[in-house]
Amino acid sequence: MTHAWVELTGPDGHNVQAPTEAQMAAALSEIYEGDGGGPDGAAPSAVLRFGYDDGLMYQMEVVRGGAIRFEEWSDRDCEIALASPRRMSAGKEDALQLWRWMALRQVAKIRDQDWQE
Repeated sequence: MTHAWVELTGPDGHNVQAPTEAQMAAALSEIYEGDGGGPDGAAPSAVLRFGYDDGLMYQMEVVRGGAIRFEEWSDRDCEIALASPRRMSAGKEDALQLWRWMALRQVAKIRDQDWQE
């Protein structure tokens, strides 16, 4: 049986399995409203991953300033990219909506967004 999972890596680098909407919103608030830098002086970011134990994995990174990157992989080890990374800029509420769709496994809705070329 295929088991689905969702994992959030927050700006502090800690992983949260099956994050709640409140935990996702808190991570995004830290990205969009925080004033500290990320590790090694890089812009802070958070990543939400969704996948299956025996296959596909999707990940969406949000970086301070609203840069969003969505990736599709053959597995959790990121061995084979299934599509070129998609990018956009968005505000906190839009980023949260994208993460909600990820957590609900609604990848088609994410693909249908207005991604930059």
